[in-house]
Amino acid sequence: MDLLRSLPIGLYLEQPVTWLHRLDPRVKLGWLLSFLLTPSLANSGWRLGLVGVLVMITLSARIPFRAWRQQMGWLLILGGMAFVITCVMNDGLAITYQPRLPASAVEVSASDYHYILWEWGRVNVTRRSLDLGIRISSLLFVLIYSTTLYLLTTAPEEITAGLEDLLRPLERFKLPITEITLTLTLSLRFIPLVLEEIQNLFRSIRTRAIHWKKLGLRQSAKIWLVVAERLLENLLLRAEQIAVAMSVRGFTSPNEHRVQWHQLRLHQWDGIALVGLLLFWWARFTWGWMA
Repeated sequence: MDLLRSLPIGLYLEQPVTWLHRLDPRVKLGWLLSFLLTPSLANSGWRLGLVGVLVMITLSARIPFRAWRQQMGWLLILGGMAFVITCVMNDGLAITYQPRLPASAVEVSASDYHYILWEWGRVNVTRRSLDLGIRISSLLFVLIYSTTLYLLTTAPEEITAGLEDLLRPLERFKLPITEITLTLTLSLRFIPLVLEEIQNLFRSIRTRAIHWKKLGLRQSAKIWLVVAERLLENLLLRAEQIAVAMSVRGFTSPNEHRVQWHQLRLHQWDGIALVGLLLFWWARFTWGWMA
């Protein structure tokens, strides 16, 4: 089991350099926030459109198949399971309404309308359950995959530099923006180390060929408790080593020892992306409202 490949969380794809890599991190952050915010109070068509846009962006950027196939694969499985479970669940609308029109008029006007779209025994799919299934499954995919795609094509230093530039006006309120962005950089860099430690512990357990069935539930729980304790010790040791290394190099305060990680400059492609972002929000307010 290779967690660093099967769970690309917080990992940055350095090669190949795609057009997504070349975009300014502030522009990409605006698109990410748009993908996270526009599903609110949006109709099912808009949410499905967001899924299609994310897939098209991935394919147009020519990101290697190995980098996103597993992430998108388990997301599609998770979204499909949520869609199926939601569709077949009871939508709770077992209410009998009194028609306001005569019976003949109701039959004529509602002849083409069917609330139950599919029925097989006690399992049925209604209009409400189908709409709810589309909303839940598409929301899971958009929220998780848009964030993953952003982290995959944006270096942690670029993310923090963009955030620091956008949050700089808050320094007037004496907020420690530099300290916050530095902490975010260290957190993003620490995620691969956590995955590496978990992976090493799992491999050490597998090499010992432990017979879990013979141990029983109680002994197995003790072993996993020891593993969790060892994982915590290793992570604290890694954090202490990073702190010592920063102190030796003079990083006692971000304001005293600052390093410019990334030069923020808007280029032609960034302008095109910003225009596309404005059109994106215009389409959201025009066609994306929930009926």
